[in-house]
Parts: sequence; structure tokens; C-alpha cells
Amino acid sequence: MDKESYKKSVELLKKYAYAYYVLDNPLVTDEEYDRLYHEVLKFEKKHPDLVIPDSPTRRVGFAVLSEFKKAKHITRMWSMEDVFSLEELIEWVERVKKNVDNPTFVCEPKFDGASLNLIYDKGRLQKAITRGDGVEGEDVTTNALTIKSIPIFIEHDKLIEIRGEVVIKVKDFEKINEERIKKGETPFANPRNAAAGSLRQLDSSITAKRKLFFYPWGVGANSLGFTLHSQKMQFVYDQGFLKPPFFQKTPTVEDIQKAYELLISKRDEIEMMMDGMVVKVDEIEKAEQLGYTVKYPKWMCAYKFPAVEKATTIKDIILQVGRTGVVTPVAVVEPVNIDGAVVERATLHNFDEIERMDIRIGDRVIIIRSGDVIPKITKVLINFRDGDEIKVKRPTHCPVCGSELLDEGALIKCQNLKCEARVVNSIKYFASKKCMNIEGLGGKIVEALYENRLVSSIVDLYYLKKEELLKLEGFKEKKAQNLIDAIEASKGREDWRLLNGLGIEHIGEVASKKITLEYGNDYVDLTREDLLKIEGIGEEMAESFLEFMRVNREVVLKLQEIIKPTPSKKHEIKDNPFKGKVVVITGTLSKSRDAFKALLEDLGAKVTNTVSKHTDYLLHGEHSGSKYDKAKALGVEMIDEKKFWEMIGE
Repeated sequence: MDKESYKKSVELLKKYAYAYYVLDNPLVTDEEYDRLYHEVLKFEKKHPDLVIPDSPTRRVGFAVLSEFKKAKHITRMWSMEDVFSLEELIEWVERVKKNVDNPTFVCEPKFDGASLNLIYDKGRLQKAITRGDGVEGEDVTTNALTIKSIPIFIEHDKLIEIRGEVVIKVKDFEKINEERIKKGETPFANPRNAAAGSLRQLDSSITAKRKLFFYPWGVGANSLGFTLHSQKMQFVYDQGFLKPPFFQKTPTVEDIQKAYELLISKRDEIEMMMDGMVVKVDEIEKAEQLGYTVKYPKWMCAYKFPAVEKATTIKDIILQVGRTGVVTPVAVVEPVNIDGAVVERATLHNFDEIERMDIRIGDRVIIIRSGDVIPKITKVLINFRDGDEIKVKRPTHCPVCGSELLDEGALIKCQNLKCEARVVNSIKYFASKKCMNIEGLGGKIVEALYENRLVSSIVDLYYLKKEELLKLEGFKEKKAQNLIDAIEASKGREDWRLLNGLGIEHIGEVASKKITLEYGNDYVDLTREDLLKIEGIGEEMAESFLEFMRVNREVVLKLQEIIKPTPSKKHEIKDNPFKGKVVVITGTLSKSRDAFKALLEDLGAKVTNTVSKHTDYLLHGEHSGSKYDKAKALGVEMIDEKKFWEMIGE
């Protein structure tokens, strides 16, 4: 094989691979493909300097990693709001229509797999990152390169994030489990676990052996000039990505329901496991107007398929105490396999629910599980009762500390802040990276501190002495001093970290940042009205926040006094050309886009990604793309970086 025939063979192999893996329409036999593949491989070993970067041989896994490195997404990967019935779908559509006029929707399958973000720049795949917490995930680029339906190169030469789901066909999942059982290994519970487990193999050769597929469902950072989500997705499919087996535009809620019912009817025909249908607003500008809650985009939802249900027997009902003190009843049931997962426990939510359904120990019940939803009991089969069933009494004392419980009806709470379940779990959470980030204060150390009566609350952390730590097993001079220093270093940290670290039910990192940005450290005595003014804070979140502060006001004030957190209260914005204006940024500037975005937001501007008739300014740098052309056509005022600095007097 010479250089020219090598090039032709690589193109032929790429064509064969695309037909087999993407189009599911093989053009040649496996034997013929393998023969050509090995001829190409042989040439490349002899002439490594002539290897074509996107040769199919480059996909074969060979790297063995010691661990996955963390990597940040350019733009956040959001979760989706779930709807479970036509009534909930109607409510969601009505909320959308209340805020934007005449939206149209697109519907596509919600595959049950592992979410992945692909970052391309200059046409080449640069990085593949798992969803993680939506802001940061794990870099699995080496493994992603082994997935044949992920192009190494695309024709688009600008920076773009392409998001999608890594899935495995049910028949391939069954083959993997057969092999694992033969080897004495534990089989995967379901295809989603198999896909996620395969994607996160430290040895990429294992990933390469498993038939994984990537189905794109969205675009993150990009410079595309399309006005519709469906146009963006067609552009992605044109780059060589798989198109889902179902994709439909629907103008009304009735059409969405028809699409949903049609997709359910195709559930057994489609080879990948689905757990619902995704519904999105098609118009990008309208989606941007709708915006986001703390957790979800307001412009899309997951319309979940009916849950799979099975009958089983309640063996016992146990009590769990969370870090906020809420006592939750949990049913221990005879193990039952539901949709590939063995279920042994089911949530009972609260004791009002137990009384409403008249649930008893020993009852035969119907249990359901749908996707990621925690298994729950939906019906008691009363006809199966034989008289030996035991009624469940409302608890009056905490199962962990024995103190009297506060019964508020739906919620029963342990109010004892020194309760072990509350103390240990709350301190672990308080010290975690996303809260006060106290290095070295791991779970085992927290448990040791509590067991040795050195701490009985979060506040006690700040009164620990080195001499006390040295009495504990495993603590020597350096380790003890490091922990004391780490606790001391947590003083003065941002106020949102302290608020997040309190572990208030429904109040996470995003909500904590929003509350402190609006009110700084003055959040202890906020009213319901104060909280509901903040975008993304709803009734349930406000009620949870207020209840926590009523019970723990003095503790929170004491922590604020000790830690003296740095306030992030909004500063007063002086008049300037950007105050109240809508700005879009494009092209390469002297600082990152995030830096300019932060600067503009400090000036009171709203920075968006999409150029529209509502855009006031386009801040552009070198290599500006379609946003520049669109802004020019709409008559948007264009400013370069020099003009920007002049406008703000710098």
C-alpha cells in the first residue's frame, strides 16, 4: 500500500464505519471491513508520520488512566423539569404561553443513558465531559473517541458544544451481561448503568469493546445564527451525528399528547431504552425570554412514560432522619425486579400518606418505579389481607436520639440540634467543597469528633483546640494543626457558602447565591415576600427557608458572628451607557467572554447569547461570526472593544 492508496482506504473505512454505526446499513461484510482495517493499520505502523488524524484506527482505546480529571463545561448543562400526566403537561404549556406568544414545540425521545458534552473547536473534537453537577464533570475524551457515532472532525470550524446521550442498545446490553455472568462479574442493573459504566472505564480498551452510541439532543456554547432549535439540531445531524428515530414539531398541547402516545406505541420498536419524551420550545428567542428557574430551563420538560409497576410485600417500615431533622418513613419490601433494577425499599413520603392509604406492615402492595424517580407505593391490595398485618403508629420520639418529635402533620421533625443524625450529617455537608470547603474534615473525622464529644453542633467546630485533637487516634501534631488551620481559613468565606452549608431543605448552591446576592448577610429575618421577589424562588423553597430560620435563628447569627462571611450584596449601579441594556458578545476579545459578561452585569446590563430585535448592543471582537451579520441586519448598535472602554470611561 502506498501513500495514495492509504488515503483512499482511510476514506473508504470512514464511509463503511458511518454506514454501519450511524446509518445502521452495512455496506460490506465484517470480514471485508476487518481486512481493510488491518491493511490500513499495518501501513500506519510503518509510516507513523503519515497517519491521518481522523483515521478509524485512531478510535481504538489504548489509554489506561489512574483517574478521571475534572473539567468545566463552557455553559451549564441543565436538568429538566419532569411532568407525569396530561394535566401536568397542560399546566406546563400554559405557563409557557403566559410568558411568550404562540410558541411551537419540538418532541423527541428521552433516552435513558449517560449525558455527555462534546466540545469542538476548529472542527476537531477537543474534549468530552460527563454532565457531573452541570457546571463541572469528568473528562472522558479518550473513551469518547472510541464511540464510532461521535465524529472526530466536523465541518464547522467555530467553537461549539454538542450535548447528547450515550446509550446502549438493549440487545447489546443483554450480551454484555451474559459475558459478565460467565466471568463471575456482577451484571449491570439496566442499559443506562451499562452505558454510564462503559463511558467511565479507566481502561479505554474496555469502552471500545462495548457498542455505545451517541444521540445529540442540544447545543451549548455556539456562534450559530439559527432562530429555531430544530434548525440547530438539523445542522448537528448534517455534521455526521445520529438523528433520533423520532423528531416532531408540534404547535399545540393536543399534538404533543399525540406525539407522546405515538412514541409510547413505538417503545418496543426502538432499540434503545427510553423513559419519556422531551418537549422544547422551538423558537430560540422565546426560549431565552422564558429563562430558567434555579434548577431547570423554563422552555423544556421531560414528559415521562407511565411507570413500570410490580406487586410485592412490605416486610417493615423504618424511620430515617435527614440533616434538616425531617423524619421520613421508608418501606422495606420483598426484593422485586422493576425494569432491570432490584428494588428493596420504597419511600412513603410522610405519615399522613401512610394513614391516607392505610398502609400496614405485611400488606401486599403495588410499587412503581419510573426512570430516576424513587420507587413508591401506589396501592394497597386489601383483598390479600389475612389479619396479621400491623398498623403503623405515628412516631413520638426520634429513632436516633430519643428526643420528642415535633409533629406538624405532613412533616414530623426532630428539633434536637444535637441529634447525632442531624449533627454528623449537617457537619459533613457544612464542611464539603460546595459549602465552607474545610479541607481535611472528612466524614470519618466528623464521626470521630462527635463520638468523642468534641463537637455537638456546627458551632463547636470553631472552638476546637489542637490539644483535643491530639488525643484522637490517628492525629499527630501536623494533622491536628492542619485541621485547625483549615477551620480558621473558612472564616471570611463568601456568604453564600455559609447559607448553603446550613443544609436548608430545598435551598441549594444556586438559591443560596441568589438570596445572598440580593440581601448579603441580612437574610436571617427575611419575609416570604422578600424571598418570592427573587427569580427562581418558589413557595415551597420560601416556606422551608422561613421555617429553618424560625427554629435556628440564634445558631445562624452565632455562625455569622464567628465566620464574618464576605457579603455579596448587590452594589448600587450608577448611571452608565449599559445600565438596563441588553448586550450580546461575539468574537475574540482581550479577555474571556465570562470576564466581559461579569463586567457588563456589574454595569447593570443583561448579557444574552442570542441577537434579536431586543438587543441594544453587540460587543464584537476578531473572528465574529453569524451574530455580527444578524446584528447588522437588525440595525443593532455595534461596538468594538476600544469603543466599549471609551463608553465606560476607561
